[in-house]
Amino acid sequence: MFVISLTGCTSSVVDSNVEIPDRKWTYRNHVITPFEIKDHTKAYNVSFKLRHTAEYKYSNIFILAQIKDGKNIIKQRFEFKLAKNDGEWLGSGSGNLFTYTLPLLSNYRFPRNGKFEIEIEQNMRDNPLTEISDAGILVEEVK
Repeated sequence: MFVISLTGCTSSVVDSNVEIPDRKWTYRNHVITPFEIKDHTKAYNVSFKLRHTAEYKYSNIFILAQIKDGKNIIKQRFEFKLAKNDGEWLGSGSGNLFTYTLPLLSNYRFPRNGKFEIEIEQNMRDNPLTEISDAGILVEEVK
């Protein structure tokens, strides 16, 4: 598993991508992103990032997301539409890869300052779910 975390002059708290080995996302391979909230009085947008190949065989994806703050866990299932009814991908394409930034929480206020963790697992029928190249989390301040 390879993790890239970038922070810079933007309002991003964390921007992570985890490569999915052999483009086969298993139930046991959870994408875990730790981060720190320094100002819980601000609102944040939390997004799920996904890249898949053109050979991905579904027009949607189901995931389970858990936000952990050390004491409490918020667990929620999400479905995201990835293609139009005619099969055209909704993500931005670059060669054979399609990229998405999909909303998990909008204008979310974390309960306190401190360390948090978001854990994502794929929740489709297929195990492994093939043709997923990477997944990640983006947490950024609302401007």
